Amino acid sequence: MNDWPQGWSDDNRGPRYGRGSGGAQPEGARVMRQVQRGPGVPPGQRPYGTPGPSAPPYGAGVPQQPSYVDGQGYDDYDSGYNTGQVYGGGGPGGPGGPEEPYGRGPRPAPNWRRRIKLTALTLVTVLIVTSVATYFWADSKLNRDVDLSKVIDRPETGEGTNYLIVGSDSRKGMTAEDKKKLHTGSAQGQRTDSMMILHVGSNGDTLISLPRDSDVAIPSYKGSTSGKVYANQGRHTKLNAAYAEDGPTLLVRTIEFNTGLHIDHYVEIGFGGFAKIVDAVGGVEMNLDQGFKDKWSGADFKAGKQTLNGEQALAFVRTRHAFAASDLQRTKNQQKFLAALAHQVATPSTVLNPFKFYPTMGAGLDSLTVDKDMSLWDLASMFWAMKGVSSGDGKSMNMPISGSSGGNLVWDKAKVKTLVDELKNDETVTVSGN
Repeated sequence: MNDWPQGWSDDNRGPRYGRGSGGAQPEGARVMRQVQRGPGVPPGQRPYGTPGPSAPPYGAGVPQQPSYVDGQGYDDYDSGYNTGQVYGGGGPGGPGGPEEPYGRGPRPAPNWRRRIKLTALTLVTVLIVTSVATYFWADSKLNRDVDLSKVIDRPETGEGTNYLIVGSDSRKGMTAEDKKKLHTGSAQGQRTDSMMILHVGSNGDTLISLPRDSDVAIPSYKGSTSGKVYANQGRHTKLNAAYAEDGPTLLVRTIEFNTGLHIDHYVEIGFGGFAKIVDAVGGVEMNLDQGFKDKWSGADFKAGKQTLNGEQALAFVRTRHAFAASDLQRTKNQQKFLAALAHQVATPSTVLNPFKFYPTMGAGLDSLTVDKDMSLWDLASMFWAMKGVSSGDGKSMNMPISGSSGGNLVWDKAKVKTLVDELKNDETVTVSGN
């Protein structure tokens, strides 16, 4: 019995879908057949089950589906997926295409001129801030304890600037161990081991050592503490005794009285401070013509090139008993060492290295005692002038000596007058010393 609708049979049902079927159409793609028996296969179509280059049509009335070859077809549905527009590939707004209003554009080229200007401005700002901070830091460290306004009957000022540089045997701040190590002793009071006049002018700088055993007259003076005026009693004594009697102001008064030269600024450094500066700079290189020993200063040197630390440097500038010329040779050694120290401090390895520059400057400024009118610019001018003298741009000499009297060195009055006149007028110095 045939249970199929009229006109249907097992033979004309077409290829079956599902399990065991050899049909090409998937299960979900088949089209519901019409119950009503219809005509045969429409003209132009292959019967179901006939192999061919393309899949059979879905059924009567189903339109031919568009092809996807070359990205064509389904214009409305594709909407740019096939051209890469949705993902930015090759279309407008993507690489190689025009920029869309809301798309990310290409990164602009760096403005190197602007970057260079900003970098330069930053460096200049840092340099200015560092310089100003360093200036105020250094200025705060100066010990302005000497009041030259207490010096009476002063000579007129001349051309250029005159500095009185004093190395004292001050043991301020030194421990018993420091005194023993540096061979300073523990004498009471305060004396000067070295005294120099540095003239800074436009016709060459001149460094003049004043032997501490120089014979000088002690003039009338005003006491630095009492304010009392002490009359001139015609006393003659060694120059360093003036300092021991009433300190820096009487020393300045005595030098001005015996030379007629106006002293503009005063700078003093003690034993301990001197050694600290040398150590802070990493030592000072010296080339000694001959070796010498001195039990009083602790000196023990061999001839030749060597680097002196703070202890050795102090012994070098204090030694006089090892030389036949005694104090005159010592002043020459002092000038030689100070010139080498100034040269060492001014090297790029010190100035450009903050780990060496600031300790050196700190040690130096802490150790100095200056007059109340001394500025950092004045101090810098003094330092560079000393460096210039050491480089051969100036002259170093001892005060001209004519002989001795009672163990004191007597100045050559005629030469001293010529020397002072040349310094006052800021002329090239023609006088030579011992």
